[in-house]
Amino acid sequence: MSAPIAHVSKTISALNVAAWLIGIVAALLAAVLILRIPPNVSPWPQNYDPLGRWWLSAMVAALPVAVLLGSLGLLHMKAHFSALLGLATSISCAIIFFEMPATLAGKTAVLGAAYGFFPIGWIILNVIFLYQLTVEAGLFKVLQDSLTGITQDRRLQLLLIAFSFGAFFEGAAGFGTPVAVTAAVLIGLGFKPLQASGLSLIANTAPVAFGAIGTPLIALQAVTGLNLMDLSAQAGRILPFFSVLVPFWLIWAFVGFAAMLEIWPAILVAGVSFAVPQYFVSNYHGPWLVDVVAAVISMAALTLFLLKWHPRRIWGFENEGIREARGAHEHTRGRVARAWLPWLILSVLVFAWGLPSVKARLDKISAPKYSLAGLDKMVQRVPPVVRKPTLEPAVFTLNWLTATGSGILIAAMISGLVIGFTPWKLAKVYGRTLVRVRFSLLTIAAMLSIGYLTRYSGLDATMGLAFARTGVLYPFFGTLLGWLGVALTGSDTSSNVLFGSLQRISAEQVGLSPTLMAAANTCGGVMGKMIDAQSIVVASTATEWYGHEGEILRYVFFHSIALASLVGIMVTLQAYVFPFTRLVVK
Repeated sequence: MSAPIAHVSKTISALNVAAWLIGIVAALLAAVLILRIPPNVSPWPQNYDPLGRWWLSAMVAALPVAVLLGSLGLLHMKAHFSALLGLATSISCAIIFFEMPATLAGKTAVLGAAYGFFPIGWIILNVIFLYQLTVEAGLFKVLQDSLTGITQDRRLQLLLIAFSFGAFFEGAAGFGTPVAVTAAVLIGLGFKPLQASGLSLIANTAPVAFGAIGTPLIALQAVTGLNLMDLSAQAGRILPFFSVLVPFWLIWAFVGFAAMLEIWPAILVAGVSFAVPQYFVSNYHGPWLVDVVAAVISMAALTLFLLKWHPRRIWGFENEGIREARGAHEHTRGRVARAWLPWLILSVLVFAWGLPSVKARLDKISAPKYSLAGLDKMVQRVPPVVRKPTLEPAVFTLNWLTATGSGILIAAMISGLVIGFTPWKLAKVYGRTLVRVRFSLLTIAAMLSIGYLTRYSGLDATMGLAFARTGVLYPFFGTLLGWLGVALTGSDTSSNVLFGSLQRISAEQVGLSPTLMAAANTCGGVMGKMIDAQSIVVASTATEWYGHEGEILRYVFFHSIALASLVGIMVTLQAYVFPFTRLVVK
């Protein structure tokens, strides 16, 4: 590169950094000004049919989702532009049609953005930081070579990493961690960005209901008042069927039906060794360690099986030629151990950070809670969404020490020092990582603002009530309501908070088991995880494929709706058809 061109390039980079700094300062000033607006005198009650016709109100409530997904998937807009457009639409619908006070709408958007940056963005930033450290140290290539010692078949590598390994991170941390980790690993193994992103999203489904040490079900119990063990058991009687199905579906989506059948024994081992512990732990222990136990057993069973068995044809990418079942490499055992050490440290710390006892102790040290004046308890959810009028809390918890992202950062710092980075070099890598994920952080902040606005303005409840009008078909459409909730909010926990109470009320009105329908909300929601914009941005960031979120959405959308429909059919069978009705917790 010539000196003048290099000078121009550096000038442009400096201008970009300056523009971002100015934008961040402007956004922070705007947030401060919004938060300082005097609060309303009395709480604002939500109105779930502002236009006088439920179907018309539901269509208006769906506009932000339609704009977001349409601009992303059909118009091929960049994710941060789609997110900002969806945010503008949600603010407009909330204020103009649902008559939400503008001050409440503004403060809700700020709260959502804050949650987008912390803890969601905090997780992504630090996972990518750890990944970059291993790449720059040359250890990720060593890790890749060591995996070939188990199998060189790309289908089996995908099964082991995306399904079994990813399920462990879902159980221990959730909140985007499994997709970020597995997508980054798959890219390092040579998978194309679309494959690594889309397949990681498909794999991260069956474990979600028990993710983050059972957080979605604990939240569901809190809003429904149902017994936590009953909810855990009911989810554990729906999802194991899909824990067996999803690995087959994953490989089918990757290589087609015929190539999937070539490795069916390994797929069956991975699925069954996950599903059986999932059933027993959820039914006889509770929701806390379901995914962690099931994932560890699945990883161990599949690895041992692959060391003894391999398919006749070792499947590889087009340019890889004929491959042996298991590869050989020249790395010493010490170097291989060094390559795996950062991920081992990550696994241990993320698991420890997710334990309730650890979180409780660390939160005593520092977990300040900030009540948003003018929004906290100033929005009132009303029947039939809840049994009695309920004021919505608006509290931001800055649990900087117990946040999963903090555990990941500590793991990355320890790993970096162990593998030879100096503190100064760690800081430089972190700075480059921050620049790399800047658009992702902006996108996620806007996405979470949309999610919070749909909740606090009542748009979500309006769509939910439309689903509740389906009568005898409610088991199917109630399941899809959970799918919609996760697609809107990016979180099975948030979907359960949004629609859990509505599911119980609607089930009792229709004459169904409230435990079944509450569990259906979280089980249907797991299939919405692959199309929520937050997860898609996490995947695109981990694979360095930012700007292609629309392609990822189109890749996974059919799989999402098809699997959600199958969950709906399973719930319908459990509601009405013997012997499936025997699976309903009494």
